[in-house]
Amino acid sequence: MRDEISSLSSLIPHPSSLMKITATIITFNEAENIRAACESVSWANEILVVDSESTDRTREIAAECGARVITRAWPGFAEQKQFAAEEAKHDWIFSMDADERVSDKLRHSIEDLLYTNEAQLANGYRIARRAFYMGRWIQGGGWYPDYQLRLYNRSHGHWQGMYIHESVKMKEGARVETLKGDILHYTIPTASYHQRMIGERYAPLAARQMFESGRRTSPARIATAGAAAFVRSYILKGGFRDGLAGYAIARFAAHNAFLKHLMLWEMQKKQ
Repeated sequence: MRDEISSLSSLIPHPSSLMKITATIITFNEAENIRAACESVSWANEILVVDSESTDRTREIAAECGARVITRAWPGFAEQKQFAAEEAKHDWIFSMDADERVSDKLRHSIEDLLYTNEAQLANGYRIARRAFYMGRWIQGGGWYPDYQLRLYNRSHGHWQGMYIHESVKMKEGARVETLKGDILHYTIPTASYHQRMIGERYAPLAARQMFESGRRTSPARIATAGAAAFVRSYILKGGFRDGLAGYAIARFAAHNAFLKHLMLWEMQKKQ
């Protein structure tokens, strides 16, 4: 019997070798979202909120939820998320935005990893992200599964991205696997907000990123970019399956494509 117990205990990872995770959330004026976001990652060993000098109660609410809060001026998405990873107490990082939540299925997948032998763990895990838009969960239009690498060992990866579309770049040879379950993204609450974000953030930042990376456009490209984006989103990527929401997504994608190329053209002319 003693030998059986000894043999069985050897299969159980020692507590000191179990995966410990810091959930990082970057914020700015997210008082409406931060409590639910923190509750969504309550399973983490640490919750770290890096706040960009909010003027609402974001920091106070995060602290009430047990999060460790750091205030830091805004340097950009990738740099702020990398700073959060470097300030974390644990090497394993789960990065989430304040308007995102962890689904039950994803939470169970992560909890399974917590008791996995270290040698069997990948270096990073990508996760599908599902957006809630116009009262429904979006299936097409290129919005799902929208895989994001959000759970990773910081010794094997770092955040990159000049202006938009920041992501974790893993070191060469790192092993990345896919977890079951979704990150639930409660994004873009209204059409006017969507329109404003394209004009004030997505299109100008995309144009700036294209310009600084050496990309150039032309009047012909400006004229066709919107139509091409609509066809790609609504037809090729199945946006039509989402009804009016899918049509709206495709129309906004067309507007964004037209606007970013027009702004890139203006930058070229100034140069």
